[in-house]
Parts: sequence; structure tokens; C-alpha cells
Amino acid sequence: MSQSDSLDPVTISEHEGVRYLHLGTPWVQGAMRLDQPDQLELQYVQQMMMWQLFMDQPEHITQLGLGAASLTKFCYQHYPTARITAVELNPNVIRACHHLFELPPNDERLNVIQSCAFAQLQQWDAASVDVLQVDLYSANADNPALESLDFYQECARVLTEDGLLTVNILGNEYVHARNLHHLQQHFAAVAWLPESHDGNIVAIAFKNPPAVDFDELYARATQITMAYGLPASEWVEGLEAWMQGD
Repeated sequence: MSQSDSLDPVTISEHEGVRYLHLGTPWVQGAMRLDQPDQLELQYVQQMMMWQLFMDQPEHITQLGLGAASLTKFCYQHYPTARITAVELNPNVIRACHHLFELPPNDERLNVIQSCAFAQLQQWDAASVDVLQVDLYSANADNPALESLDFYQECARVLTEDGLLTVNILGNEYVHARNLHHLQQHFAAVAWLPESHDGNIVAIAFKNPPAVDFDELYARATQITMAYGLPASEWVEGLEAWMQGD
């Protein structure tokens, strides 16, 4: 996931049936449960899928920052008609994902690109991505590797009219506030879930403001849980708490 040093070494640890990816530090950059390799192990990674509450069948899903390829594999498996693109600067991460985290090879639907995420965004056409999932961190994981106004502007540019962005924001309260403020400059609406036990805040940003009916969202959450095994009702609870200012 590093965007600052393409030579960050990949290190691996395992604990109680879970394999973890690190970039030479104790910080976890991704995880895979060995007997359920296609599931989403970490809470914040599950939360990155909360766009499912608002979009049913995207045509193009993109991840910026590969991590342990959890989101890439999950979307590739569960959205068989969608194109899946992932952008990762560090070639060591890509190799590790292929060899140790069961990332399949590129094909007509899957495209893992070794590139700087910002540079790759600038090459893409406007309105070419339906869902953008951003999880970009260096080895020390103290703040997002890309978090400028220009970066989020490019994220908004490549999204379709009803496109959605989810982003993992790990850092202190000033990092949270800075990133949320930047998002609000380029998106019609921004919301976020309570901080997870991992210390992460996951935000969702909308190109167009959504019509929010919580009864409908809870019904949709039940469908998501039944279809994908994700705790989607917790996302709705978090969004409801955010709206009420709790």
C-alpha cells in the first residue's frame, strides 16, 4: 500500500489462523484468514464495502492500495459482471498477494496495475469508475500517503455521476479532520462511521447527495448480510449515529 517508497519490504506474520501483511513494521497492511481466504477479515476493510448500501451492481470497481488484496478478491468474486481494477505502487506487495494471499492473475475483468495511484488517476477518463475504494498507507501508517485536495479532486473526477468513494483514514484527530475537510470540498456529501477498534475511520463520499431512508437502508443491510456475510446493519447504525451527531 505504500505510495512513498516502492522498495518497502514485505514481511508476513501469522496468528491463530490469520496471515498478516506488513511493510517491515508491526503495522498491519492487510490480513487473510487461511481457511476463508475470500472473506474480509478486518473490520475496517469490511466497512470499505458500505457503498453496497447505495449501489447494487457497479460496472467498474477500483481499489487504490492493494493491501493483502482482500477487497480486490472479494469484489472479483462477488461482482462477476464488474471490471475490477487495483493500483499498487509497491511491486513487492503485488508479488506477495499473488504468492501468499491468493490474488488471481489479471484477466479480462481483473487488472492489477503497478503504479502511483495519483498518477494513475490522472490518466483515467472522467466518469469512468463507479466505486473507488482508497486505502493508501506507507509502512509507518501514521497518515494516508495521498490526502491532498488535488488527490481527492482527481478521485471525484474519475467517478461517474452517481459514483461513490470509500476511504480508510488512519491517524490522529487532526489527520481525520484534514482528510474529511478535503473530501467535503469535492463531494456533494460525506459521512463516516465511528472509529473502529483498529483505530481506523472509514468515510463514504457521494458525487451526488443521496436520498437517505434508514428503513430502506436497514432492509438493504439485511440483504447484504444474507448475500455477502458482511455486518451491514452496523454500517447503517453508524451512519444513523453520525447523522444524529452522536
